[in-house]
Amino acid sequence: MITRPLDLASRLQRPPPSFDWLFFVNGGVLVLFFLLFGSRFVLAPGLGVDFRMPVVPGALAGASTTTHMISVKNGGLIFADSGALSLAQLREWLKAAARTTKDPILLVRASAGVPMSDLTDIYTVAQEAGFIRVVWGAEAVPPPTGGGSGIKP
Repeated sequence: MITRPLDLASRLQRPPPSFDWLFFVNGGVLVLFFLLFGSRFVLAPGLGVDFRMPVVPGALAGASTTTHMISVKNGGLIFADSGALSLAQLREWLKAAARTTKDPILLVRASAGVPMSDLTDIYTVAQEAGFIRVVWGAEAVPPPTGGGSGIKP
């Protein structure tokens, strides 16, 4: 009985040389890339998809131009241009930011569930830092959807 009729083993090429070192070079280049060109937002905690600002009728009527912006989530998470901050770090960031413009105005984008005590603390810190106004961000009530002209009888 013939067990190797085509003699394939003799026609195989020898295995290529090992390129295991290339894996480490590739990993090193990626680490170097993120260190040199990385952003503070890469692999950093962000606002996420559950960030919802409060909905207020007439929110667009009170809209104004601001010079600086922060975002606030539940649990005291405060995000500024420099990343996540605590309230003490926010105080220093606001003092430095207030010195960069003549009439600084702060926009606070707070999630709908942020306690009022946190917002008043932020307002107090901003006033002490030299901001002339603090504007609270809100979304306008969306227009009605569905059929009809939207005119009530």
